[in-house]
Amino acid sequence: MTLRRFVLVALLLSSAISVAPAADELLPPFGFRWNDPMSRVEAVLTGAKAQIVSREKKEGREIWTVEGLVHPGLKRTLFTFKAGALFGVELQYEYPDWTIERYNQRMGEIRKYFDEKYGTGKLVSRARDTDSDVIQTLVGYQWMVGATMLELFYFSAQHDALVYRTITVDYKAL
Repeated sequence: MTLRRFVLVALLLSSAISVAPAADELLPPFGFRWNDPMSRVEAVLTGAKAQIVSREKKEGREIWTVEGLVHPGLKRTLFTFKAGALFGVELQYEYPDWTIERYNQRMGEIRKYFDEKYGTGKLVSRARDTDSDVIQTLVGYQWMVGATMLELFYFSAQHDALVYRTITVDYKAL
């Protein structure tokens, strides 16, 4: 192969790589793949010293609540299986000492990260309920990538001095 032909092939390959389409699906976290069998997920969780604290069957699906996966602020993770295969992973973050301002800042950071990676997310929820003595706020965004969906939610419930806040990141195969 002549040097000229080599350079031409290299240029064609580099331009093909740079215009390659974005990933056609989101992968679930922790190195899992969609449709991983329950046995593989359980083996990985056991190896990570995480605990499956409940297994619930609901509407043709099995949902495992898992605690002990090491990630800052991660309180629990829900693994959803359909026909014995991994179908969804929901990460639930709680930071007991954080102010509402810090939650808002973190929500903005996560949203910006996903917007840069997957395109601008769609606002799917913005609600504040003050009709009862519990003030509830829900804000959510959604990204669709091929046959997968990613959702980011902030939820707050406050009754006098009692406050509950959480940020969830939900990965789903469609």
